Amino acid sequence: MSQNEDLELQDLNKLGAPATSGTVEEEDDGQAGQPRTATDLEPVFDIPVHVSAVLGKSTMQVSQLMKLGRGAVVELDRKVGEAIDIYVNNRLVARGEVVVMDDRLGITMTEIIKGEKD
Repeated sequence: MSQNEDLELQDLNKLGAPATSGTVEEEDDGQAGQPRTATDLEPVFDIPVHVSAVLGKSTMQVSQLMKLGRGAVVELDRKVGEAIDIYVNNRLVARGEVVVMDDRLGITMTEIIKGEKD
């Protein structure tokens, strides 16, 4: 894992990221009273992240997997309408639901998961 993939909130604050929503006033850098903007986050814009949405899980033998064909239905461990898990860099960060927008699938976040530091 590279150094950029493991940035903590304090690191983002050093780069200029707001700690809370809205604007944050500068403290000790000589720009007191100046609001921060999205351009303050530019140093973190190019950091790659892996986002995955887990609809459910299933366990099967490899022989069963090899027999699956186009149109096969795999039963998952969740019910229709149940929240899905949203992972960023293999860490659970939110729960949400699947939505359809212009014939495409999307995800709406309905709950943010506050994780503990490692």
